[in-house]
Amino acid sequence: MSNFLYRLGRSAASRPWTAIGAWVVLALVVIASSAAFGRELEESFEAPGLDSYQAAELLSEAQADEGGVSAHVVLEAPDATTQVAPIEAALAELPHVLGTTSSVSPDGDIALVRVQYPAVEELEASDLDNLKDAVADLREESSLTLETGGDLFFAFEEAPTGLGEVAGILVAMIVLLIAFGSFVAMGLPIGMALFGLVIGITSMKLVTYLIDIPAWAPELAAMVGLGVGIDYALFLVTRHRENLAAGMPVPEAVGRALATAGQAVIFAGGTVVVAILGLLVAGIPFVTGGGVAISAMVLVMVLASVTLLPALLGLAGQRLKGQWINGRRRRDGAHRPSTGWYRWGAHVTRNATAYLVGGAVFMIALAAPVLALNLGFPDDGTKPESRTERRAYDLIAEGFGPGANGPLVIAVDISQDKSVVAPLAEAVAADPGITAVGEPIIDLSAGVATLVAQPTTSPQDVATQETVTRLRSEVFPTVLDGSSATAHVGGQTATFADLGDRVQERMPRFVAAVLLLSFLLLAVLFRSVLVPLKAVVLNLLSVGAAYGVLVMVFQWGWAAGLIGVESTVPIVSFIPLFMFAILFGLSMDYEVFLLSRVREQYRRHGDNTRAVIEGIAGTGRTITAAALIMVAVFSGFVLGSDPVVKMMGVGLATAIFLDATVVRLILVPATMKLLGDANWWLPRWLDRLLPELDSASVEKPAEMELPQIGV
Repeated sequence: MSNFLYRLGRSAASRPWTAIGAWVVLALVVIASSAAFGRELEESFEAPGLDSYQAAELLSEAQADEGGVSAHVVLEAPDATTQVAPIEAALAELPHVLGTTSSVSPDGDIALVRVQYPAVEELEASDLDNLKDAVADLREESSLTLETGGDLFFAFEEAPTGLGEVAGILVAMIVLLIAFGSFVAMGLPIGMALFGLVIGITSMKLVTYLIDIPAWAPELAAMVGLGVGIDYALFLVTRHRENLAAGMPVPEAVGRALATAGQAVIFAGGTVVVAILGLLVAGIPFVTGGGVAISAMVLVMVLASVTLLPALLGLAGQRLKGQWINGRRRRDGAHRPSTGWYRWGAHVTRNATAYLVGGAVFMIALAAPVLALNLGFPDDGTKPESRTERRAYDLIAEGFGPGANGPLVIAVDISQDKSVVAPLAEAVAADPGITAVGEPIIDLSAGVATLVAQPTTSPQDVATQETVTRLRSEVFPTVLDGSSATAHVGGQTATFADLGDRVQERMPRFVAAVLLLSFLLLAVLFRSVLVPLKAVVLNLLSVGAAYGVLVMVFQWGWAAGLIGVESTVPIVSFIPLFMFAILFGLSMDYEVFLLSRVREQYRRHGDNTRAVIEGIAGTGRTITAAALIMVAVFSGFVLGSDPVVKMMGVGLATAIFLDATVVRLILVPATMKLLGDANWWLPRWLDRLLPELDSASVEKPAEMELPQIGV
């Protein structure tokens, strides 16, 4: 592989406009194809096999209104009873509205109009705009207090985007400028990452021909893509500048940089993709689609790093020689590792036991709150009070009870037995977790009856989940015993509760798959058993600590106000899956970059402790800069209003920070020092089974002599 990358790098640097032109043509083709043939992204959170999914299927067969999307308009006025009729009539005339229903609170001060739409697939964002415009006109005409919310907002309301990306890029530019001391060297990683980002995001409407991509996936893909794209470019530019400082011609410097650091980029990117594609094991379609979207973005960044970036480096020529390289001023052209990082590596290895125990205790303490992890989904009640959805949510809870914000939709298959509807409705109403049940809606032709039940507790309350479980496990079996009829609980509240249960059920299988694949990749790369085993264990600590921080911030509310979270919220059900996959892949990046240099040095002189110290000295500054960039990019997404994106931003930024500091600069050198030469032990039988790879730490390309290999 190193020979191929060496030739690829020299060729791209010697004929830069050929590679750049090819990427420009590719970008134009992708953009044009997406505009002409791209399909819309998926809005559904359904997962086949769940009880709520079966309820949705029954409602769809019966074409019941409750199976579609709803919105609500809330009126607060002393005479709400007399004011609600013209409002309901105006809303009923909107396009795609199937019907409206209204109710007034017992005290007569709050009126609720529910607006029913068909399934989300039949709607567009313009339907939400029409609703907003109608409510705005009603406010202006009557001077009434009207607030709006509901599923329609969840499906089509677009949170402001771009602020997080811009903030992350600005910080990344500052870090790169400090690291390189050159505006040209700073601009190349940023430019390459932004170019790859455009292609990756645009291509997602084409990827939908292979698999459904959820509508929220592009933002998460942008978060990961920016981070890895800038990081990979940083490692390649750093090695290229070292080669320039050693007096190499530009094409030779690019070729050697790609043959060494480029291999680490490919292996690191491959590990990220493998970890994220492990989401396939979860068996949740929209999670799988999100994983494919993120993996596609990472692949674009890897390809751009090894083809487009070398061309840009060749075009930049000698202008990339900054005043500073790896912490030392360039005087005689030779590259010197940072003496500060060398001293730090020596200090940690001299006190390895104390650092290992202290670092492990600290990480375990951060991870401990994960035992209180509560999976769910933020609703309108978690939004800021400045949003109309939050104000509508509070008014509904005040006038009709907290459960009115999350009604349970019960679908009953009565095709073989129609006599169960009345006793089932009575039994549901008698449950202590239910405050009211609406009149049954019966579709005899479809053989489906629909019951809408209002819980006594809010959608986020654990008691509501317990009510759903009790209906399914106790109430339904008791009433339907001996009958061919079946009943299923659906609606948004039940759906998100089911997704949380599915995640908890599939998480062990998913984690085991990712751990095994990551272990095998690192075992093949480093020809060792203990090195990949150590990496797996330490990366688990990073992920666990990130989970713990999420619990502390979002569930317990610690410092939540600093990031714009006004109330405690459960952890979004699919966030742990995505975080585990992404974090495990990204943390392996730094493992590969650091261990490539350590392995190289160990093979040169056979001294394990010295190799560890030299590995940290050679990569510490670069890894720290890369981590700062990644943390900046992820932290920028905390500035948005979407709690899902906030959670991902906080979790990923925390884990990367801990991984690049506590894990990579403390626990890894301490562990490797204590393990000694056993780090590189590999049984002969396993050595024969593992495929041989031409890794950057094993062999030199025939066409060149590499003074140093690794990152």
